[in-house]
Amino acid sequence: MKIILTQEVSGLGTPGDIVEVKNGYGRNYLLPQGFAIAWTKGAEKQVTVIKRARSAREIRDLGHANEVKAQIEGLKVHLKARAGDGGRLFGSVTPAEVVEAVKAAGGPSLDRRRLELPGHIKSTGSYPVSIKLHPEVTAKFNLNVTPS
Repeated sequence: MKIILTQEVSGLGTPGDIVEVKNGYGRNYLLPQGFAIAWTKGAEKQVTVIKRARSAREIRDLGHANEVKAQIEGLKVHLKARAGDGGRLFGSVTPAEVVEAVKAAGGPSLDRRRLELPGHIKSTGSYPVSIKLHPEVTAKFNLNVTPS
């Protein structure tokens, strides 16, 4: 079955890629979840629109990725979250909240799907966070979670 990816699927491809997958995987998982659309000649024209949007949002090249890495690693990222006694959070910290905290600290806007948290963050403290900017570049920074 030929499909066109609309989101990044690890091990399969990036948005706009036309890939061949098994019928069950495409029909039962990728299409219902919205990760892909069925391939047609008309849908193939949408690939150019998807790729254009991705290129505007994506890191341009290795040099640009290194610039963004230097900018991110120089930041002091603080995130305020509701916490109870003993520093235990009500809920946990999500990647979207981390991306907003980076942006609030003066950093660039990042893709939350490329963020790698060290497990579930459910208490206050300092946590190492990494983000994959480019296949060869990974930026690391510390996230300080404080009670609000």
